[in-house]
Amino acid sequence: MPFEIREYETVHLQEAAEHVLQVTLNRPHVSNAMNTQMGLDMRAVFDGLCADPAAYRCIILTGAGEKAFCAGGDLKQRNGMTDEAWQAQHLVFERQVRAMLACPIPMIAAVNGAAYAGGLEMTLCCDFAYAATHARFALTEVTLGIMPGAGGTQNLPRTVGVRRAKEILLTGRPFDAQQALDWGLVNRLCAPDRLMADVLDTATRIAGNAPLSTRQIKHSVNVGMQMDLASALMFEIEAYNRMVPTEDRLEGVRAFNEKRKPVFRGR
Repeated sequence: MPFEIREYETVHLQEAAEHVLQVTLNRPHVSNAMNTQMGLDMRAVFDGLCADPAAYRCIILTGAGEKAFCAGGDLKQRNGMTDEAWQAQHLVFERQVRAMLACPIPMIAAVNGAAYAGGLEMTLCCDFAYAATHARFALTEVTLGIMPGAGGTQNLPRTVGVRRAKEILLTGRPFDAQQALDWGLVNRLCAPDRLMADVLDTATRIAGNAPLSTRQIKHSVNVGMQMDLASALMFEIEAYNRMVPTEDRLEGVRAFNEKRKPVFRGR
């Protein structure tokens, strides 16, 4: 079924610009902490986008309010949970993360405040991130007697390197936005009142490019990074060859020669 914007209890959707979907974690009264309903809502959103990848050309993920992107799991809801209830809830979060990672549409995290635990893990599910200068980050699970279970031990080393990731994971120590930039976790720091404008500027630039191209590039990078170089280069050529018979390839070359902006249709 075609993807449609609708109301969710914990997530707000809006079309931020043509072809750009903004997904806002919407529990600001608890620093956008993840409860079971948020996991269900996020899974539904990203399952829908996976099923209709042509619906949008770029996604922005952010948090409501100015305090937090996402503080991680809602520990008030988790207080007193049985082992079975905890694992059942975590299965919801696992399925949410798998849906986010499977989404073929380019995704940018706009980290507007604290991104702790699951909040940092969701940031890592995005293709890249911009952060407000006051943002802070941490994977605090080790201080709670658990460990990251939404990709943190796998996506973080692939982003900042193994030794830096182990320090972050094993200490649970928070770090600031400048450190996140220096370590390659975020791509740009923005003044808080400029964050969304800067992210939207990049998102619209991506959305203006050929959507089949951007999705194939994302797919090629993600799959290729799991391969040896020779295999990855072969995979890249297979992805490239799928672009040659497209209408967008013809339009791009035609527009260049006619000195005009191309009109890409995703075909």
